[in-house]
Amino acid sequence: MRIKGAIRHLQRRRKFLKLAKGFRGMRHSSHKIAKQAVMKALKNAYIGRRLKKRDFRRLWQIRINAAARQHGLSYSKFMHGLREAGVQLNRKMLAEVAVRDGAAFAELVKLAKGS
Repeated sequence: MRIKGAIRHLQRRRKFLKLAKGFRGMRHSSHKIAKQAVMKALKNAYIGRRLKKRDFRRLWQIRINAAARQHGLSYSKFMHGLREAGVQLNRKMLAEVAVRDGAAFAELVKLAKGS
């Protein structure tokens, strides 16, 4: 007896159509076009997850630089001074301190200038 792959075939098609839910036009109803759209969307999502890390690091650097320049230091000199002083705060935390607590950031600037 010949085994037909109809069930598996339909499951594969339904999987892509389910992932394409919410897409516009034929992209959510036609299997061939939906599959292409889903593959491209998944690729872009993968790329986006990596770009997000890059974007946030840039944002933190911009915030730290702006706060450091208010105290008369450039970003690179500020970061170098902190490293020399042995302060081990990452950029994410430094940016938070710069935005939320100006007094604490001023203390960090003093540390950076002192060394």
